[in-house]
Amino acid sequence: MSLIPARGPVPGARTASMTPIGVERMGDAADALRDPAVLRLENLDTDLLPPCDALDATRAAVADDDANSYLPFFGHDRLRQAATRLVERTAGLGSGSIDWRRQCFISAGGLSGMLNALLALIEPGDEVVLTSPTYVGLINRVRLAGGVPRFIRLEPGARGWRIDVATLVRAVTPRTRAFLMMSPSMPSGAVLNRDEWAAVCAACVAADAWMIYDSAMERLLFDGVPHWHPASFPGMAERTVTVGAASKEYRMIGWRVGWVVCPPQAAEAIGRVAISNVVCPVGIAQQAVAAAIESPDDGIVRCVAVWQQRHDLLVSTLSPEFRVIPAAGGWSLLIDMAERGLSGAQASAAALQHGIAATSMENWGEADTARYLRLVFANEPVERLREVAPRLRRALGMAS
Repeated sequence: MSLIPARGPVPGARTASMTPIGVERMGDAADALRDPAVLRLENLDTDLLPPCDALDATRAAVADDDANSYLPFFGHDRLRQAATRLVERTAGLGSGSIDWRRQCFISAGGLSGMLNALLALIEPGDEVVLTSPTYVGLINRVRLAGGVPRFIRLEPGARGWRIDVATLVRAVTPRTRAFLMMSPSMPSGAVLNRDEWAAVCAACVAADAWMIYDSAMERLLFDGVPHWHPASFPGMAERTVTVGAASKEYRMIGWRVGWVVCPPQAAEAIGRVAISNVVCPVGIAQQAVAAAIESPDDGIVRCVAVWQQRHDLLVSTLSPEFRVIPAAGGWSLLIDMAERGLSGAQASAAALQHGIAATSMENWGEADTARYLRLVFANEPVERLREVAPRLRRALGMAS
C-alpha cells in the first residue's frame, strides 16, 4: 500500500466563509483591455494629489537612514503624536486626553489596523455588528478573526441612505462583542446623522461591546453634512477604537499607512497583535503622513468640492432613468439595477463591454446587496464622467 497521500494538504477552515471582493476581478478585466478610454469606476483610487508637504517629506525620507529601519515597532513618534491629536480633534476630546505612547499604533494601512483591532478584541464566535451594504473587505476581516457578522440595514431613499432602526435592535444579541461602523460608509456614501449615531452608541453601551470606528473618510462630507464621532457620545470614549488611514482624506493610497487609537484597556492586546502582524509600516512613508496631518494646507476641503461635483454630475445625468441613491460623502455611490430587472453582476458585465469598469455588490452585506452596481467617482474627471450615462444606456440597450 502506498504511503503517499492521494492529494496534498488542504487549507484551514478559517477562510471558508470569506468571499471574493469583486474589485480585484473587475480591475484585472479592465487592465486586460489596455484601453485608456475605459472609465475606471471600479476601485477606490483618486487622481487628486496628496498634500505638497507630504510629497516633499517622502522625497526627503528616501535618503534618511532613520526611515530605513524596523524601529520603532509601533511607528514613528511624530506620526503617533499627529494621529492621536487628529483623533482628539475629530472626536471632540480634550488635547492630551489620549496618551500617544500607550494608545496609538501605526499600521500598514487602515485595513491592516482594522484586522489588528479585531484579532485583539474578539474571540471566535463573537458577533460583530456592521451596516449592510458595507465593504466586503471589512466583512471578510471579521470572519478571518473568527467573528460572525450581523447586519443593520441601510435603507435607500431619494435623498440617500438611512438606518433601519428595527434591524439595529435585531442585530444585537447576547453574543455581540463589537460594532464596526464607518461614516461615510463605503460603498454607499451613507453618513449617519446624530440620532442614528445616538441609537447605535446606546445599543453598543447596552451590549457592553467595543466600537471599532473606521474613520478613513470621516471628513469627506457633502453639502455641509455635520460630522459625528462615536467617542463623543455618552459612555463611548472608553469603548471606541478609532482606525484611521492616510489613503482617502490625504489621497496617499500607495503610502500604506494607517493608525489605531484605542482606550487604555485595549492597548496591550492591540499592540501585541500589531507587532506580531506586519511588525512595522513603511518607514519612508511615515514622516510624509505626519506632514500631511500637520499641514495647514492638507487639501481636504478643496478635494471634497471636486469629488462632490463629480458625484452630483453622475446623480443628475443618470436620474431618473436609473435609480441612483445619492451619497452624502465619500468616493462612491450605488445604482439599484433591480429597478431595470438586472443584478449588479449582469449590469457590470454589460457595462464593461461599453467601456465602463464598475463593480457589482454581491457579498457586500446581506443577500440583497447583489442588486447594486457601484460607481467610484474619485478617479475620473468631470469631462470623462459625462460619458457614463450614455455608455450605460447603450450597454443596457436603452435609447440614447
